[in-house]
Amino acid sequence: MAQNIADKFLEDSSAKSFDLRHREIITNNIDKYNTAFERGKNKFFNLENSKAKANLIKWRTIENLDKYLVDFEARFTANGGKVIWANDAEEARQEIWKIFEKHNATSVIKSKSMATEEIELNHFLEKKGIDPIESDLGEYIIQLLNHKPYHFVTPAMHLSLEEIAKLFHEKFDTPLDATAEQLTMKAREILREKYTTAEIGITGANFLVADTGSIAITENEGNARLTTSFPKVHIAVVGIEKVIPSMAELDLFWPLLASHGTGQNLTVYNTLLSGPKKDEETDGPEEMYVVLLNNGRTNVLEKKDQRQGLYCIRCGACLNVCPIYQNIGGHTYETTYQGPIGSLISPHLNGMKEFKHLSYASSLCGKCTEVCPVNIDIQKMLLLNRRDSVQENLAPTSEQRLWKGFSFAVKKRKWIDFFGGKMKNFFMRNFFKKAWGDNRELPEFPNKSFAKQWKEHQKNKDK
Repeated sequence: MAQNIADKFLEDSSAKSFDLRHREIITNNIDKYNTAFERGKNKFFNLENSKAKANLIKWRTIENLDKYLVDFEARFTANGGKVIWANDAEEARQEIWKIFEKHNATSVIKSKSMATEEIELNHFLEKKGIDPIESDLGEYIIQLLNHKPYHFVTPAMHLSLEEIAKLFHEKFDTPLDATAEQLTMKAREILREKYTTAEIGITGANFLVADTGSIAITENEGNARLTTSFPKVHIAVVGIEKVIPSMAELDLFWPLLASHGTGQNLTVYNTLLSGPKKDEETDGPEEMYVVLLNNGRTNVLEKKDQRQGLYCIRCGACLNVCPIYQNIGGHTYETTYQGPIGSLISPHLNGMKEFKHLSYASSLCGKCTEVCPVNIDIQKMLLLNRRDSVQENLAPTSEQRLWKGFSFAVKKRKWIDFFGGKMKNFFMRNFFKKAWGDNRELPEFPNKSFAKQWKEHQKNKDK
């Protein structure tokens, strides 16, 4: 199982790295992000101070996670909401289905939520005969294509305007040369009816506010507000690590998320929801549920060295600066969370045996750590993941033997110098050619090692 996933990753990565059209689209989109990000981060008086403060707040919260989650539950329940604790994806899906059965619901509208992607909720509902409709434009586009998100902030980043226009032409008979604005208007026309007729609205949340029992949702299109306003039932699926102590922290986290996610000072819509609508309120759900999702997060929590991974606010900045992600794309990871942060947390969420290879998919250049708005030391965490995979004896026997032999030889200079250049080149061609790849030439070893040449140089010098 593990070898198959790793092999597929290598195969897909090799193909995508040399897909020039893919590289052109991604480079263009990331260049736009870089311009916006430079503008957005300059709005901070002292960005490094803000990042250090955010790191401290998340450290305090994660170290006291049990307390803050119970505080959130108590206050949200007091506001009339209902909290469901889900240990894993299956439990979350079954609890959500119980809500559908209770209300005899057959229609649902969704706003963007990576937690629901993580538990594969759409697939589950489809098997139950429910047609979930994604209302975020990017999510709606990839749903029409039956793709998974390419990027957890911009899920359709891998598609060009021409490709999206062709999709809409095939599905809705819009002009092939439709502009981005025309395509957006068409999607809006289709989706508006879905909001008003859906019986259940499902969202995620960017933050859980412990002191008020509120969920905080950040967006640019307004679809989450519509998803939580029209349906009679609202279900929010949220990872347990999203909790923050108080509403005061949003003053810091909302601008950090906006600037690092999209280069904005603030996203267009920032919403706080604290429970179902009150008697005097005109819109909002009659019932509201928050599903607190574990699904492997406590595996990260128990790793004292790597629990920084739970500080992540899902801005996606580390993906945008990562040279590996830029070359191999998001779909090659085969995980909900891609890029450097995905490589850090996915082995703990989905299994170290199956996904340890992601921790090696890094150049360790440090750009991810440099850009992270909550100062997660990502490249160090990836090295710690590698350490754990070795300590858990997860490497294949052949690999362990190879490294044991290499370690023995490299510690003894005479063994390195014993073999000449021809033997070393033979060894490389026969044992490392496949790993080196078809698109690079293997380096040629000289007939004599540098150490031998240096000794000869010193002898000649002394003569």
